[in-house]
Amino acid sequence: MKFHRRAFLSAAAAVPALAAASACGVTADDAGGDGGGPLTGLRIMVPNSPGGGYDTTARSIARIMEDEAIAKGIEVFNLEGAGGTVGLQRTVSESGNGELAMQMGLGVVGASYTQNSEAKLTGTTPLAKLVEESGAIVVPVNSPYQSIDDLVAAWSADLAGVTVGGGSSPGGPDHLLPMQLAGAVGIDPTKVNYVSYDGGGELLPALLGEKISFGASGVGEFIDQIDAGQLRVLAVSGAERVSLVPDAPTLVESGIDLEFTNWRGWVAPPEIEDADRDKWIDALTAMHDSAAWQEELEKQGWTDAFVTGDDFAQFLEEQDQRVADVLTELGLA
Repeated sequence: MKFHRRAFLSAAAAVPALAAASACGVTADDAGGDGGGPLTGLRIMVPNSPGGGYDTTARSIARIMEDEAIAKGIEVFNLEGAGGTVGLQRTVSESGNGELAMQMGLGVVGASYTQNSEAKLTGTTPLAKLVEESGAIVVPVNSPYQSIDDLVAAWSADLAGVTVGGGSSPGGPDHLLPMQLAGAVGIDPTKVNYVSYDGGGELLPALLGEKISFGASGVGEFIDQIDAGQLRVLAVSGAERVSLVPDAPTLVESGIDLEFTNWRGWVAPPEIEDADRDKWIDALTAMHDSAAWQEELEKQGWTDAFVTGDDFAQFLEEQDQRVADVLTELGLA
């Protein structure tokens, strides 16, 4: 099975006009004189464990919003479970709560199907898509696999014995990447021995402890261990090499016809006030336009993919349908 990168990406971008109305939930500090001071009362939910890509993204954004005086006193908290659908259910149940946003991405889209969640992302208030990120095929430094060719040869010869781990449940990016890689090299994706971990924070010790043969996840989640010489990147899945690991070839460069990237964004509960939606989007737009965010993109190896509001809502609807179609082909939805 082959999937092209463009099936999971949107090139649209939109920058909303600044809203003049004040929000019922999210409020601006009166120190600004005209209600234009830093926002207060913001809460950001991360729907999986600390240390993973969602967690890193949410905390980076919160830090930059604080440093840039866009908001103050932001609370970031983790509510993990069921591939992100515990957090999704909580978000949907908080109807009208304009102070809450959830960090999410492709993984939560897939988990909403594979976990049989009653809550779906199409039932939230879309705020913004923020970044895309190339996936990485990673092994422990002591692994016998020195190249992606070595791995594919061993994998093809022993489907049960060569295990792959990912920081997302079936249907998430860390699951879709090895499934698509398998299809691209002639392996039946339904026979892949995939081990699911709840976020990169749980995947990393399994990889370092050699409990799995290789891992599939975002490059940025492993960069400290890669730099420390504990992990080796066999290939990256995007269209181009990643600056964080410039020596790692793309899958296409390695002779494998596959491009794939993950994406991440924010949603709010359903039925929030328009003013609250606008203030969240305005805050994210101001954060996105800052020099600090551009530096963070480079530091983390993320690609800017900013799109907001109604355009992001359309993107989510398309992703929901496409992921459902893919999972149906895999017999998982």
